[in-house]
Amino acid sequence: MVDTAPRTTSNKQTIAPDRSAGTARPKPAGSAASAPQSAAPTHPTIDVAALGRQLLGTWADIRLDARDRAAQPDLQRIEGQTMAEHRERVLGQLKILVGHGAVHRAFPTALGGHDDHGGNIAAFEELVIADPSLQIKSGVQWGLFGAAVLHLGTEYHHTTFLPDIMSLKVPGAFAMTETGHGSDVAAIGTTATYDEAKQQFVINTPFRGAWKDYLGNAALHGTAAVVFAQLITKGVNHGVHAFYMPLRNAKGGFLKGIGGEDDGLKGGLNGIDNGRLHFTNVRVPRENLLNRYGSVAEDGTYSSPIASPGRRFFTMLGTLVQGRVSLDGAATTAAAMALTIAITYGNQRRQFNAASDTDEEVLLDYQRHQRRLLPKLATTYAQVFAHDEFLVKFDAVFSGAADTDDDRQDLETIAAALKPLSTWHALETLQEAREASGGAGFLAENRMVGLRQDLDVYVTFEGDNNVLLQLVAKRLLTDYSKQFAKADAGAMARFVVQQTADRAYHGTGLRSLAQTIGDFGSTARSVAGLRDERVQRELLTDRVEAMIAEIAGRLRDARKLPKADAAAAFNRNQNELIEAARAHGELLQWEAFTRALAKTNDPGTKQVLTWVRDLFGLGLIEKHLAWYLINGRLSPKRAKAVSAYIDRLIERLRPHAQDLVDAFGYGPEHLRAKIASGAELERQDEARAYYAAQRAAGTMPVPEKSKK
Repeated sequence: MVDTAPRTTSNKQTIAPDRSAGTARPKPAGSAASAPQSAAPTHPTIDVAALGRQLLGTWADIRLDARDRAAQPDLQRIEGQTMAEHRERVLGQLKILVGHGAVHRAFPTALGGHDDHGGNIAAFEELVIADPSLQIKSGVQWGLFGAAVLHLGTEYHHTTFLPDIMSLKVPGAFAMTETGHGSDVAAIGTTATYDEAKQQFVINTPFRGAWKDYLGNAALHGTAAVVFAQLITKGVNHGVHAFYMPLRNAKGGFLKGIGGEDDGLKGGLNGIDNGRLHFTNVRVPRENLLNRYGSVAEDGTYSSPIASPGRRFFTMLGTLVQGRVSLDGAATTAAAMALTIAITYGNQRRQFNAASDTDEEVLLDYQRHQRRLLPKLATTYAQVFAHDEFLVKFDAVFSGAADTDDDRQDLETIAAALKPLSTWHALETLQEAREASGGAGFLAENRMVGLRQDLDVYVTFEGDNNVLLQLVAKRLLTDYSKQFAKADAGAMARFVVQQTADRAYHGTGLRSLAQTIGDFGSTARSVAGLRDERVQRELLTDRVEAMIAEIAGRLRDARKLPKADAAAAFNRNQNELIEAARAHGELLQWEAFTRALAKTNDPGTKQVLTWVRDLFGLGLIEKHLAWYLINGRLSPKRAKAVSAYIDRLIERLRPHAQDLVDAFGYGPEHLRAKIASGAELERQDEARAYYAAQRAAGTMPVPEKSKK
């Protein structure tokens, strides 16, 4: 067995870098990270403080401030509350956030904000530590409702509406989704028809499927909403636009023409009052059209700075991408918390005594336990590094530092690629961590079941994951077709997209493949090849490239077909397109991890992180071994070497597992899980001491089997 001694103590403190000095507060004496660091790669140790700072990313200090807030009991979830109690508690918590000045960072400095878009998202994501309901409800208020006014409105809307939104004087809803059109926003049924005589828009939900649904703040607390509707003037539908609409009077009753229902109890996030809204001839002033991208004059004449209706629609929706950005980060945080709880518990809990006549084994010493948790830890590390680069890209676009059409399209593609991977991973990790913690993991006091319920909906809001990946695939195909619009089959087969040096992500993320991976003749030599960063990159890149090239070849003539036939051709390839898009997102994560690895200075930390990166990359290859074998990218011997080397990596990482989760920086006040508090270690030590005392005194009963 490897390193059977538990790596935690009952008074364990996690690393939190010192914001004033830019260094880290040391762990207490006797902890794993207090030992002298060795530069020898054969016996690497992790500089937990430095790694912790690296994991915090570009907005480290802002994240730490947000974690300090999340550690306050008045912002944390109380398990077992009724839905009504939970809703009122979360509303009260929003007021606390306003009092702390914690929600205005993205708003203009002229209104008391900081114009800090990346820092705002970084702080917002950390609220998932306190309560996912708090994170999402604050996101509805300031990240959707307020952000729609900010990014889709003009100066009039900013000065008229934003101050009350920022102060929570006007809680609001983001009324985009409809019962009958979830992810298909372009096809929503709500209409806003301009009345020239009264210079008003008349807003209607003409049938039941057009009701706005699943809206946070709609059931109880919202007094206004940003409503998305088809803008119709002079008999022409100019597509989806956004309107500011008051909903309720001072007593909480709906205004004339507005009705609604409470969505009621949900599978999670019950601190949010989701509801439905419907409108019958509701009139709003012409000025309430959020008209940054489309205006209507008094006489009903429509104008827009973007001539193309399709491009205008996607530009408007692109300004609201921050929801997907924050979900990517929050889901990654939830996965990191679950692994911290499960690995800490697995390092203390003992079960069965296969290797000893006296002591039971620590759970994390069992290979199967390691195989369950450590690959997910590697993926979580990849997501942390990818998310920080994603957030840097988001900040550059929204600050105006890099705000071209290409930049915005890249941001949209990255968001659509990463949000599905991180939210799916969070659910899988929470479930595996729960099971790995046995019955204790099923107790609400240990957080994992509650987090699992709350994060369930993350995979379908802000865009259903499969729909988002389809958008990514379409972008990959578009880039492919631009490169080879008139190319012959041979040229398409040689398709490559080169990396662009001045981008955090290189556009589509496809890189050139320089060679075919051959069979080196032995498992040992094959393993040596798999450790090579270049080999991993080429294997991961080749899969994306080959899948897109093959699908593009099949769809090349589809645009010449009648509409129904073209749609059928696309549908026949839909599953493979989504798989290609998922592989593209995985490549983005691997590349981000590799760049982060290059920035790691401490030799021991770099060695361990290299093993973690290799575990992530080879885990992706192992997951898709069938593809690599069928398509001749790996020989059978080399494919066998992938799993063999993964087992070796996991064995190497076992002694470092606790340090790797400690580096996430979550203390007991963040985790709030009894099984990660050191209580289990105390119980195990008590039991071992009891039996040791019996053996020493000669009072231990003799087992029946040995007596015989």
